[in-house]
Amino acid sequence: MFVIIILVTFRYTNMQTCLNPLAKVSNKEETSGGELNNWPQRLKSTPPRISKGTIKGVTPQTFSKDNQLWNKRVSYYKKVNNQLGKTGRYRNLLDMNAYLGGFAASLVKYPIWVMNVVPIQAKVDTLGAIYERGLIGMYHNWLVNLFCSCTFCFDDVFFGFLKGFRF
Repeated sequence: MFVIIILVTFRYTNMQTCLNPLAKVSNKEETSGGELNNWPQRLKSTPPRISKGTIKGVTPQTFSKDNQLWNKRVSYYKKVNNQLGKTGRYRNLLDMNAYLGGFAASLVKYPIWVMNVVPIQAKVDTLGAIYERGLIGMYHNWLVNLFCSCTFCFDDVFFGFLKGFRF
């Protein structure tokens, strides 16, 4: 398990505008992107952007496999760290390479808040799918000082891109 605790020093900088574009619609009655399920079903259902094939290289099967993988990983983390999910132990987590938000979705039953981050330099833009799941997220350029433009305080930083998990 790779969980790293860091302290972040913030400095004042101007916020930059960053918007995730809405999917195109053919008429004004249509919902941009497609109809969404109600919460909490939408967390596990395939987001419209994925089912419509608008995210390059991401299919409903990819989405399903990602969910299964993260459920397995979180189950493993719970075995290794029995404090996971206990009130007050971990409150705010940061998934620095969120991809489809599977880590956050797997932790939804615990009293933990997860910020999903899609790196600006990611090969595929999945932030819209994260939003469609009902999760929170943002873009970030990790080449700039860590969260110099945000005032969040995170208890732990999760590096989802690290390999070496044993199940």
